[in-house]
Amino acid sequence: MSESGKEQVRLKERLENLCVEMIERGIKFSEAMGQFERSFISEVLRRCDGNLQRASEKLEIHRNTLAKRVGLYKIRPR
Repeated sequence: MSESGKEQVRLKERLENLCVEMIERGIKFSEAMGQFERSFISEVLRRCDGNLQRASEKLEIHRNTLAKRVGLYKIRPR
């Protein structure tokens, strides 16, 4: 198996373990999805130096959709 294939397997295992832990703690699906979306958007924005246009291109969503989610999650672009 290639190195990238091994990394994908490790990432999948980490995600599965995180899901188990969240379920055991009683975290609901909607809460988990909201937190994931907020964290994912925040990280992409950080990597794009807070530039909504570049971040929306990386996320492959419309800039207006990103702006709405930034407002919804009260994310402060840097």
